[in-house]
Amino acid sequence: MKYIFITGGVVSGLGKGMTAASLGRLLKNRGYKVANQKLDPYINVDPGTMSPYEHGEVFVTDDGTETDLDLGHYERFTDENLTGNSSITSGKIYLEVIEKERRGDYLGKTVQVIPHITDCIKEKIYGFKKQGVDIVITEIGGTVGDIESQPMLEAIRQIGIEQKEEDTVFIHVTLLPYITGSNELKSKPTQHSVKELQALGIMPDILVCRADGEIPNKMKEKIALFCNVKKENVIENKTVENLYELPLMLEKEGLAKAVCEKLRLKNSEPHNEEWEKLIKKIKNVKEQTAHIAIVGKYTKLEDSYISVIESVKHAGYANGVKTKIDLVDSEKINSENVKEKLKQYDGIIVPGGFGNRGIDGMIEAIKYVRENKVPFLGICLGMQMCVIEFAKNVLKLEDVNSEEFEPNAKNLVIHIMEEQKKIKRKGGTMRLGAYPCKLKEGTYVKEIYNKYLKKNQLENNNAESIETISERHRHRYEYNNEYREEMEKNGLKIAGTSPDDLLVEIVELENHPFFVGCQFHPELKSRPDKPQPLFVELVAKSIK
Repeated sequence: MKYIFITGGVVSGLGKGMTAASLGRLLKNRGYKVANQKLDPYINVDPGTMSPYEHGEVFVTDDGTETDLDLGHYERFTDENLTGNSSITSGKIYLEVIEKERRGDYLGKTVQVIPHITDCIKEKIYGFKKQGVDIVITEIGGTVGDIESQPMLEAIRQIGIEQKEEDTVFIHVTLLPYITGSNELKSKPTQHSVKELQALGIMPDILVCRADGEIPNKMKEKIALFCNVKKENVIENKTVENLYELPLMLEKEGLAKAVCEKLRLKNSEPHNEEWEKLIKKIKNVKEQTAHIAIVGKYTKLEDSYISVIESVKHAGYANGVKTKIDLVDSEKINSENVKEKLKQYDGIIVPGGFGNRGIDGMIEAIKYVRENKVPFLGICLGMQMCVIEFAKNVLKLEDVNSEEFEPNAKNLVIHIMEEQKKIKRKGGTMRLGAYPCKLKEGTYVKEIYNKYLKKNQLENNNAESIETISERHRHRYEYNNEYREEMEKNGLKIAGTSPDDLLVEIVELENHPFFVGCQFHPELKSRPDKPQPLFVELVAKSIK
């Protein structure tokens, strides 16, 4: 197995994750089995209990691991379903080591950062051997110089010594700032960052330099000289118009070629034809625009809904149209202003979330789209809100709520799942990961999944009809089955359930162009070249 380590310097947010994701795609296009991995230095065991404003969205893998949003980028670019071993935090490592110490696994030895913490980190990196992976790309979160990331940097330094020279490559992502006064790029921050990395015993093989403009050859020569790398291994990383152009831009700059040479990989010829077709398709979309609103409660940070946003874009590519996406704060919506706030939009999404802040605005938005026949997709909390809205305004039930918000309400149309009742610990205890969903015969949703999944040959492509789908979940509360009959009788149909028919997974509204609520998170499995069916249909109906 080959190892690629990606570190960052100067400032955070330079695109280490995008570089790792793009490189994964380029190596996969050369025929290699690639796995991406993120080492996050924070002490939280996972981001599951962190505020979206702290960390952006929580991305959930098939096996139910709550992870960093970078794993979403990895999956969207490489089209590989990752596992819990792809998301490692300092908290997870320290917890494992402390639990071993408590069991007596260390036989009375003094437990230290080196070797015990670093050995545990290395185990996670080496763990991909069991999965038959050819190349593992490990990104280290934060920037060089952060105190909390030092054990992780020390662990990858040790792997560099333990493995053959041709089996590891170190890539450092840095910034070349542009100084307006002198009108020039400056290389000194990169030099200092590399110097700090070298002081830790890591010699970068390749530098990926983020810059707003073209890097002159003379500057590349200077960086190569002062940072002890080959000039051809100083890779320019310009800002691209569309995120998905990045792999092809880095291919052109020679990143994958430099990696293949260092790792002495035999299959170094790229086969990027399919990705090139995707970019051509993206660039040739019609001038027509689908204007979509995401009505949520975490609107101050776009990363809070990054997978939803990307899924809408994927659906736009599939429909051959542009998409314009606005985040609308549900706290600022009420019965008086809802029409004014939402009348400009062609389609509405109410995404997931926790807590009762902003839910009244979500309910008003859902009432508006239901009555005005505006295409609508409710995700997780959004699905629960559309059930509450229907019970309040169509069934005319009194004191309607979710048990999450008002446990003593008279009509709890959304209640806590049976297996969640005795759970006290918050971290990693929800219904998490991929679960099967049985599509109900004769429903619009089943028609949608059959139309798009069969077309894209994603799954069950040999069957006459797709009966069951697999989607990822993250919730504690569910549709209350006591209200099934009354809801269905009045037009809110159940379109999908768990295979045992106990859990309602999808609802759809009769006599509406597109009104669907799903308990799962469809955005987590959407890819730019394999868009998620519910988003594709939402955009298709929106442009009409």
